[in-house]
Amino acid sequence: MVSRVRFPLLALGLASLFCGVWAGLLRFGWNLPHGRANLIELHGPLMVFGFLGTVISLERAVALRRPWGYLAPVGTLAGAALLFAGVRQGIGELVLLAAGCVLAGLFVVILRAHATAPTATLLLGALLWVVGDALWLHGDPLVQVVPWWAGFLVLTIVGERLELAAMSRLTRTGRIVFLALTLLFLTGLSLSASDVDSLRVAGAALLGYALWLVRFDVARHTVRRPGLPRFVALALLPGYVWLGVGGVLWLRDGAAIAGFAHDAELHALFLGFVFSMIFGHAPVIFPGVLGLRIPFRRPFYLHLALLHAGLALRIGGDLGGNLTAARWGGLLNATAIGLFLVATIGSAVLARRTEHGRRPGPAATKHPVGAR
Repeated sequence: MVSRVRFPLLALGLASLFCGVWAGLLRFGWNLPHGRANLIELHGPLMVFGFLGTVISLERAVALRRPWGYLAPVGTLAGAALLFAGVRQGIGELVLLAAGCVLAGLFVVILRAHATAPTATLLLGALLWVVGDALWLHGDPLVQVVPWWAGFLVLTIVGERLELAAMSRLTRTGRIVFLALTLLFLTGLSLSASDVDSLRVAGAALLGYALWLVRFDVARHTVRRPGLPRFVALALLPGYVWLGVGGVLWLRDGAAIAGFAHDAELHALFLGFVFSMIFGHAPVIFPGVLGLRIPFRRPFYLHLALLHAGLALRIGGDLGGNLTAARWGGLLNATAIGLFLVATIGSAVLARRTEHGRRPGPAATKHPVGAR
């Protein structure tokens, strides 16, 4: 019975993604209907929690098969809805904080069963979500809060890639370097609570993570295999480049409060790194969550290429102070996300129709050939 909520939860997560992308275009000044007055300021929370937080926590709840685990994606959607509705007094933030605690609880259960470095890293990522939301609820400015949200996503992704790297015979040196980078990243985030310029320390860790992933991730080898493995690898490897770009920008500027530098810092990570991972893993993650096949198809390369081309134009415009280029890059990014949804849903629908077409009809079932 509980499993039936997976479809509406993911559908609402996709609705949050749509609203978040729409808000992002409004922030760039595109002439679109505004809807709610507070939509623009909710761009970040809708993307990070309404969509990404929902997908990540839903995947874990399904995998662990604990009914209480579904409180995490329900909480992300409820918190995003409260913010969207304009409910104040920190209620939406508090609900999102509770959802993060549930996700952390899921990882505690996993860690008790499998006490490994990857699962510990995933738990740390969930705790960064909790700390970031606690700071937000406390009233700290978003310039100090958003890096914790970024940390949640970064550690979630690198924790999952660490598990695959360990399976491909990760060296002892690689493990030590990963641990050192994680300690450096957590130190930088902790220091940023009192001095935002300390994010340069976290930026150094992000750059280190990018180099570590390029060196140890299995994508280096799977890129030579045709079909889905190559597509996933070609999504991951450019994502690692954008992670490195984000680290360099954090090293250079610390925490930019607003403007072009702020846009470049955030979206090199959230779009270039995180959405590359989403695009690459969707044919694997969504079937695991929904129980539907999403076969790889060559048109998937279109939205992947458009994401990176648009982001290159956007970041180039940001760094060069060219608003026009940055705006068009943002529009290309939004188009890439839209094409991603169309291609993913379309692949699932086609696979479903093919399966139905292969099933024998009632007559064939009763009187199979050769059985008369």
